[in-house]
Amino acid sequence: MRTFLDEHFLLHGSVAEELYHGHAARMPIIDYHNHLSPQLIAENHRFENITRAWLEGDHYKWRAMRAHGVEESFCTGGADDWQKFLHWAQTVPYTLRNPLYHWTHLELQRYFGIRELLSPETARSIWHRCNEQLQQEGHRVRGLLEGMQVELLCTTDDPSDDLQFHARIRAEDWAVKVLPAFRPDKVLQVADPAVFNAYLDKLGRSGDVSVHQFHDLLDLLKKRHDFFASMGCTVSDHGMECLVSVPCTEAEASRIFDQIRMGKPLSIPEAEKYQGFMLRFLAELHWEKGWVQQFHLGAFRNNLTRMMQTLGPDTGWDSIGDARQGPGLRAFLDDMDRVGKLAKTILYNLNPADNALFATMAGNYNDGTLAGKMQWGSAWWFLDQQDGMREQMQLLSRMGLIAHFVGMLTDSRSFLSFPRHEYFRRILCQLLATDIGNGELPNDIPWIGKIVEDICYHNAKRYFGW
Repeated sequence: MRTFLDEHFLLHGSVAEELYHGHAARMPIIDYHNHLSPQLIAENHRFENITRAWLEGDHYKWRAMRAHGVEESFCTGGADDWQKFLHWAQTVPYTLRNPLYHWTHLELQRYFGIRELLSPETARSIWHRCNEQLQQEGHRVRGLLEGMQVELLCTTDDPSDDLQFHARIRAEDWAVKVLPAFRPDKVLQVADPAVFNAYLDKLGRSGDVSVHQFHDLLDLLKKRHDFFASMGCTVSDHGMECLVSVPCTEAEASRIFDQIRMGKPLSIPEAEKYQGFMLRFLAELHWEKGWVQQFHLGAFRNNLTRMMQTLGPDTGWDSIGDARQGPGLRAFLDDMDRVGKLAKTILYNLNPADNALFATMAGNYNDGTLAGKMQWGSAWWFLDQQDGMREQMQLLSRMGLIAHFVGMLTDSRSFLSFPRHEYFRRILCQLLATDIGNGELPNDIPWIGKIVEDICYHNAKRYFGW
């Protein structure tokens, strides 16, 4: 019987062990999409305790705690930090077979050297040991990143952000490179005129302009795009339920813009026309600068109205959506290719029913100019677990070229989440080792080990130009 979470965790046999320990494990980490705070990195923040480092902002854990019957005060509410940690410790034994069970104990091992299972009985001891280490210099934010061999990470930043904390990090010439990513979702979110107009006012202040006319918005977005580029940004990200691809002229978009700027709600066709125009406008900016554009598609967000009104977004009330993805994807990608302005693109889907669609749709638009120009991205959010990762890699292998895959990312708000790269790498190595053992791949460890290293590190470094 294997020991839980031993050095060969998720690896079965000498080939998988050699691929992981001899190749994957030694690769640095490039985390090209996450939601980490650049302010905490710039200030080299010291977390007061493990609750602040581990539970704040982690809606994965909050969902599990709620499912276990934990009251909201111990998730996002005003309970003290020890009580929040204790309620998480009470929940963890019941997360068995959920990826949280593995992630929790991997993080305790990798960051704190703690091998005991977290439970109500061990909670007090683990609380004290983690807190003691968090007060050490090596467990401040930068030490946590350095300890996991993070070479580069991209945060997720709104166009209105002044990027002052990125500037501070950049000025220090720190060993870990921290870059912004351009996330203009709010420019497309026109369902609520009051919210949209308040955002445009904020965006205008960031560029010291007033956004009265539609051309004011377009000019400002170009300037903000240029500013992000001057700060080292080469990546954009778009989170949408589905891609909108409704033809719309600039004159039509301007008329629609005037309507919503006056506080008048839009019809669904009007909103889709405006979104279709803006999406293409932004995609052209990405192409002009040679950026990589990412599209995270398929979530139904903020489903519980009561808690959305109480806590706001990104607090754990989202689900897999079943919006139809194909027509918008096809129209958008084909339109950008037709005018010769299709940037390097990574597509992520949340509904596993769309896996084959995304895998093959990405393949339609490779043009021979770059290996793996169009990427079907790693298993995302609810699919970020063993079955989801395996299925994504299996299907990518069958319908594309996994050898050019740009690999894993954390998509996390926690500085303790980087063992997810290890999780992915172990699953990848076992997948390839199984094929070798079955005689479906040659027992050529140097070559397949090189492919592993490429997927874990080199492909992303080449693809993003870092």
